[in-house]
Amino acid sequence: MARYTGPTWKVSRRLGISLSGTGKEIEKRPYAPGQHGPTQRTKLSEYGMQLQEKQKLRYMYGMNERQFRNLFNKAGEMPGVHGENFMILLETRLDNLVYRMGLARTRSAARQLVNHGHILVDGKRLDIPSYSVKPGQEISLRERSQNLTVIDEALDVNNFVPEYIDFDAEAKKGTFVRFPERSELSAEINEALIVEFYSR
Repeated sequence: MARYTGPTWKVSRRLGISLSGTGKEIEKRPYAPGQHGPTQRTKLSEYGMQLQEKQKLRYMYGMNERQFRNLFNKAGEMPGVHGENFMILLETRLDNLVYRMGLARTRSAARQLVNHGHILVDGKRLDIPSYSVKPGQEISLRERSQNLTVIDEALDVNNFVPEYIDFDAEAKKGTFVRFPERSELSAEINEALIVEFYSR
């Protein structure tokens, strides 16, 4: 199954969550898309709630089902709470950390920066968005990418960098200091429902 490339605003409204992180998708029309969106009163089954939670997280990080499931299985092999480990592994993806540093306005824009070879990890060019960054590794821009307008615009509107990233806005580089804690990640996601979904 290929990665979803259709209209993300419709998906955001259907799932009731801003997938871009800007909140614009559901600001004006905070209801499901379609003719009956404003009046829909659908009560979800237990399975429906689990599926919806899984889809929220998968679309949020822009992953296909196979990638998502493989990472979920990897989290299950780690010591600790399965759901929390899964959230932490998702957060360590290179494209996500580029987004968290503020070098891109959305995760899809961050993925494009990585794919096009603008990002360096420990001084080496890396074009794999799913690369799992280790604590202590430095993420920076290639020299010829330092003055990209799209990056400057993203940095201008970014006003928050998580504590697990040490970011130098002047040099446009940052270090992944440590694994995040669950309290620092999205409170809109109930990862226990995702664990239940895959444990059926």
